[in-house]
Amino acid sequence: MGKKIIVAIDGFSSSGKSTMARELAKRVGYVYVDSGAMYRAVTLYAMRNGMVNTDGSIDEEKLVAALPEINITFQPAGADGVQHTLLNGEDVEKEIRSMEVSSLVSPVAVIPAVRERLVALQQGFGKEKGIVMDGRDIGTTVFPDAEMKVFVSASPEERARRRFLELKEKGVDAVYEEVLRNVEERDHIDTTREVSPLRKAADAIELDNGSLTPEQQMNWLMDKFQSIEKENI
Repeated sequence: MGKKIIVAIDGFSSSGKSTMARELAKRVGYVYVDSGAMYRAVTLYAMRNGMVNTDGSIDEEKLVAALPEINITFQPAGADGVQHTLLNGEDVEKEIRSMEVSSLVSPVAVIPAVRERLVALQQGFGKEKGIVMDGRDIGTTVFPDAEMKVFVSASPEERARRRFLELKEKGVDAVYEEVLRNVEERDHIDTTREVSPLRKAADAIELDNGSLTPEQQMNWLMDKFQSIEKENI
């Protein structure tokens, strides 16, 4: 086995990157960090504390002032196999996956001070390496020197279908057309934002998983991981 490395997995919303990142970390004994959950937790904090205006915009000044009070940590997966996100010590894993949070997370994520705060936290998680982190700017901004970078994509329709089924399985009321609209809106915001826009790093390996089974994805990921890990002996 080679030295521990950093695996950065970026991609569009609902592309399945979190699921594959979580499974890869589990298989290779690495720590998994869901960076998107961190932005969702900040969004939930804003919603709970009156920082969402009546027109749906974010009160940026109030949120930025509150950032020092926001602490985000992760609780390792238990019997349910899910790694839980803690907001100031409270388990908010279920709340941050709601459509309400999904509809506001991109406007929160474009705020430079929010990104600066969370990127610093994320980089702290990776100091010892041996980490798999997924998000939208992990290979470009958070860990530009990561030994393994993957960029995941699939059509908006396929991603919306997956997200819709995931929500239904969790008992969340969802309409496919609304989910698709949310996916397309998030794509636009994520790729056009001024700070750390979503883009494929020059040295990232692209994976279009639109027609792949979860098993095929993992076989592909494991092959790439083992090959890169050997290079870092």
